[in-house]
Amino acid sequence: MAVHPFAAYLRTLRAARSPHDVGLVAAGVRRVPGLRRDELARLAGVSTDYYTRLEQGRVGRPSDNVLDAISRALKLEPAERSHLADLANRPRQTQRTAPAARLRPELTHLVAAITSCPAMIMNRHTDVLAWNPLAAAVIADFPALPTAQRNMATLLFLHPHAADRHPDWERAARDTVGILRMTAGRDNFNPRLRKLVDDLATRSEPFRALWATHHVHEKTHGTKLFRHPDTGVIELNYETLHIPGPEKLMLVTYTAQPDSSSADALAMLGSLIATAEHATSSTPETSCDGQ
Repeated sequence: MAVHPFAAYLRTLRAARSPHDVGLVAAGVRRVPGLRRDELARLAGVSTDYYTRLEQGRVGRPSDNVLDAISRALKLEPAERSHLADLANRPRQTQRTAPAARLRPELTHLVAAITSCPAMIMNRHTDVLAWNPLAAAVIADFPALPTAQRNMATLLFLHPHAADRHPDWERAARDTVGILRMTAGRDNFNPRLRKLVDDLATRSEPFRALWATHHVHEKTHGTKLFRHPDTGVIELNYETLHIPGPEKLMLVTYTAQPDSSSADALAMLGSLIATAEHATSSTPETSCDGQ
């Protein structure tokens, strides 16, 4: 019988913490890395037998107090705490998730109205649903991609030039897999997510390796590096704004530090885009017979 994902994740978290990480003094020879079950049980204030049954998936949903105690004992980060709780609350029977609603035109207009920095709207599966011209110039040429390939995980792991566009590819790849892991904890039965994960696991060994770590990541804010052929490496600060609604959409903007070389690069790209758009709109139309 397959082990419940909560139990598997709990084992992964315990194995990733050394006694030193949680304030214990390691004594004697340790046969395996990480904490022993009895050590974590003692720190969390539960019996070793009960904790063992948790890791074996032989206990129903643990109480909030137990989850909090384990989270404190393991010194979990907020994203790890949230994912552990999501897995504890996840039903064990397969459910069918309702299809996501289409993107409202007003949101597409909002992104297009942002002209000074790259901006895009993503869903929790890292599908890119809307973008502005600067995002297409800096992040990926979204208009040229088929709809199914407008996905950040797909671009990072399957596009042949992903590492050229992303100088910090390793971090970007790990964070993106972490986002999908968080989503799987909340909506594992979504057919779109399962198809995406299965496809990436089949076609990308780096994805398989990262997925096996159970790393989780909540996209909030941070720094990203992009390489553009006309400007070189651009360092941008991203902010994630969550759009209320069942679709769990995110508006992500990328801004440069004022008076920096990256700000100059964005300004130059914006100027190039404006010039190209003006040239296109100014081109006189011709009839099919060339008259």
